[in-house]
Amino acid sequence: MTARIAIDCMGGDHGPSVTVPAALRFLEDHPGASLILVGREEIVRPLLAGQDANPRLRVVHASEVVGMDESPALALRGKKDSSMRVAINLVKNGEADACVSAGNTGALMAISRFVLKMLPGIERPAICAPLPTSSGHTHMLDLGANVDCGPEHLLQFGIMGAMLVSAMEHKERPTVGILNIGEEEIKGNEAVKAAAELLRNSGLNFIGNVEGDGIYKGDADVVVCDGFVGNVALKTSEGLAQMLGSALRAEFKRNWLTKLAAMIAISVLNNFKQRFDHRRYNGAILLGLRGISVKSHGSADAFSFGFAIGRAYDAAENRVLERIATRITEMAEPEAISAEEST
Repeated sequence: MTARIAIDCMGGDHGPSVTVPAALRFLEDHPGASLILVGREEIVRPLLAGQDANPRLRVVHASEVVGMDESPALALRGKKDSSMRVAINLVKNGEADACVSAGNTGALMAISRFVLKMLPGIERPAICAPLPTSSGHTHMLDLGANVDCGPEHLLQFGIMGAMLVSAMEHKERPTVGILNIGEEEIKGNEAVKAAAELLRNSGLNFIGNVEGDGIYKGDADVVVCDGFVGNVALKTSEGLAQMLGSALRAEFKRNWLTKLAAMIAISVLNNFKQRFDHRRYNGAILLGLRGISVKSHGSADAFSFGFAIGRAYDAAENRVLERIATRITEMAEPEAISAEEST
């Protein structure tokens, strides 16, 4: 299978100066991929570095751009020829297997949901992304798409997250936990406790509650929460990482002794930086849609944006959507049979 990825070249803080070089590098490293670069042709084509004739590369013109601070409703209704909208349309029309954008998160969510629609049995989409842990990484959702969630929504998030990890990491039964204020079953609000009960009876490999520190310990392959809690946890973690990095650099620059210590520890520091480099975890998938839509950080550089393209490519190659749809159908069938028998 040759995965076809549509890229919104105009999105993000840096636009084509980042997205196009990242796309060309990805194409070079992945002979099984083909890319569709969507954006203003007069801007995109001069950046192709002689790749115009590459049969695995195509440019599709889009005359409009969604601003990073633009209203999602305005982007949805008023910019039907935006690079973001055109890229998503390519997925809907079957010309692409996935799309990637570093653009406005709210607009990407609104347009993706409107154009691609929801998978049967899924009520709301969820933003799912990998986070580093002491032993590797975990996947967490929702990271901001849904502020208020009921127990059924959290159950669906657990199913989608488990199927994503199962498909992309080839784990037969990934562990699933729900983010809570304690490990005991009696802890949490009513929605979380009810969701935990649904997850416990879902057939997933549910391990129970996961506290905040358990995210980075790697207690579960998938951590489920509502979008409000997930986004706060994510932004808090990012802020803490930035603060610690800045503080560490300041301490090593304090005097000649600390500078010498930094030189001695340079290999350890470089390994540490590479292991926890947030750029390597770029690319959040909007799960629950009838197509693969991936959100990159708006401030991503070319290195980071390449990982977002990779997330879209892996999701398409491993048929994540099909796995989610199949599992939802399997869970719905016994309920339908039970309902028929009761009548």
